[in-house]
Amino acid sequence: MQTTKKAVTVIPGDGIGPECINAAIQIIEAAGVNIEWEERHAGARVFKQGIASGVPVDTIESIKRTRVLLKGPLETPVGFGQKSANVTLRKLFETYANIRPVREFPGVTTPYSGRGIDLVVVRENVEDLYAGIEHMQTPGVAQCLKLISRKGCEKIVRTAFEFARAEGRKSVACATKANIMKLTEGFLKKTFEEIAPEYPDIESWHVIIDNCAHQLVKKPEQYDVIVTTNMNGDIISDLTSGLVGGLGFAPTANLGNDVAIFEAVHGSAPKYAGKDVINPTAVILSAVMMLRHIGEFEAAARIENAVMVTIEEGEAQTGDIVGYDKGVSTSAYTKKIIENLGRKPAKYQVRDYAPIKLPNVSKSPVFVTPKTRRVIGADIFVEWGNDAEALGKSIEKIAEATPFRLKMISNRGTKVYPVGDTLPDCADHWRCRFVLRDTGADASQEQLIGLLGAVSAGHRWMHVEKLSEIDGELGYTMAQGED
Repeated sequence: MQTTKKAVTVIPGDGIGPECINAAIQIIEAAGVNIEWEERHAGARVFKQGIASGVPVDTIESIKRTRVLLKGPLETPVGFGQKSANVTLRKLFETYANIRPVREFPGVTTPYSGRGIDLVVVRENVEDLYAGIEHMQTPGVAQCLKLISRKGCEKIVRTAFEFARAEGRKSVACATKANIMKLTEGFLKKTFEEIAPEYPDIESWHVIIDNCAHQLVKKPEQYDVIVTTNMNGDIISDLTSGLVGGLGFAPTANLGNDVAIFEAVHGSAPKYAGKDVINPTAVILSAVMMLRHIGEFEAAARIENAVMVTIEEGEAQTGDIVGYDKGVSTSAYTKKIIENLGRKPAKYQVRDYAPIKLPNVSKSPVFVTPKTRRVIGADIFVEWGNDAEALGKSIEKIAEATPFRLKMISNRGTKVYPVGDTLPDCADHWRCRFVLRDTGADASQEQLIGLLGAVSAGHRWMHVEKLSEIDGELGYTMAQGED
């Protein structure tokens, strides 16, 4: 056990957060861990002070100094402030790996009791659709950019395998929607399949995310570690916590190379705040993950065992388990866990843990250097309130004076011009795909700007994408029905 105090930033949070955090701190101190808590704030109370991010400077400076944060749930108020303070903290400190373990709890009866559920969802935590880059393309069509980087994929894949090794786990499954989103979700699949051979001691396979969700309900015990993209991970990690009793039992670690953030994923539940009735288990087990992160493996095991003894013996069960008219108070539950320090449950064995080796990848923004690349055309998105054929004839005429030809027009991903046998119900958002007439050429910036200028003379455009060929492979996907 450490002899000098380890500084840890703690944010009590909103709603039930302070009660959960207080329970965790009491138990950690009762276990004899020497921590200097630096209390700071974020969330609703900070938004109300007029700080749009929900995270004040003194909180940021504390986290930079301690590099470890334990936090309660934060409220994201409606009508003021900007993005969630939770998301701000994760992005600000590049905590790229969200770790969500779930395991069957002794004494918590669910439809899956006795199945031996014991798995971890490792979710990429800072990019994908949650980069939060959205635009109104037309008054009736919104866009969200799904950004997946090779760097982000490599970091999360390596973290998943290293976490599996640290916990003595045997397999890692990669769950994506690469059958549909072949470039973005496919990037994670490709990266996973390239890195997996470096871990011959761990079984690996790929699964389509919807099948993964199906299998998690049907046979969850087949999974050990699941690595996935940000939004997919957000969804299935809530699903997995439901298998073992709900969000009140779901701890979380957000890991980065510089800072680690530990929190429960449940909300601030303001209607229960201050009533001494909530279940603090998720925050307590998040604190257990924090203790392992700072090297306090023995204390972490003692606390985890004490929590499981308390739940298993059923003398101090909170209202979310047995009903709020029958459950014990938060403070009584906390006291019972402290009394049980040093005991072990009969039907639960704490895993043997080793320090996790986080990936150390290049800091360079350029992570992939192709041997060859060229621009062969462009997609120009235009707003148009009439039919596809009229638009197509107009755009073809415009293209005649340029080095490009109109290859096709799509609407919501389906080719609508040249007009085929069927025509979907269209919105006022049209993708006009232009390719060079000279199929071996490389389109210049000047040529593309000229094309855009020609289109803009007759149409309202809102978005442009270059069509690239990278190392001989098309760097874009075809529309449904496109040749």
